[in-house]
Amino acid sequence: MKIDKKIIKELSDYLKEFNLTEIEITEKDTKIKVSKNNVSISNQPQVISPSSPTTSSAPIQTQNIKSGTEITSPIIGTAYHAPEPGAKKFVEVGKKIKKGDTIMIVEAMKTMNHVPSTSDGVVKEICVEDGQPVEFGQTIIILE
Repeated sequence: MKIDKKIIKELSDYLKEFNLTEIEITEKDTKIKVSKNNVSISNQPQVISPSSPTTSSAPIQTQNIKSGTEITSPIIGTAYHAPEPGAKKFVEVGKKIKKGDTIMIVEAMKTMNHVPSTSDGVVKEICVEDGQPVEFGQTIIILE
């Protein structure tokens, strides 16, 4: 079996471009998985090595959050705050929401997936920007 280094390089570039931790591709009987190891110690600043020049605020946000009810992304995709560009946002900081209310849309494979609130509360913080890639389990909203 010959490994195509171009595919690995391309997948590695996607990790950096979309700030992902892993990506996998399957073609016929070949499966290639590329991942990066992000180890961070809580309450310690994260050191980014020169080999990965990405600047991301996600690890910093994760350390500061942890107070309130976290609502996480149910899938990997791109988060959107409104149903279409220019439309009213689903939620804003300070808005009272109920369990089941749509808080965001996560687009995955050209499908718009409405993300419902998992509990009642007041929006304390919106943790992702509009159009930002999100991963499964990533905190997207914090409720009080």
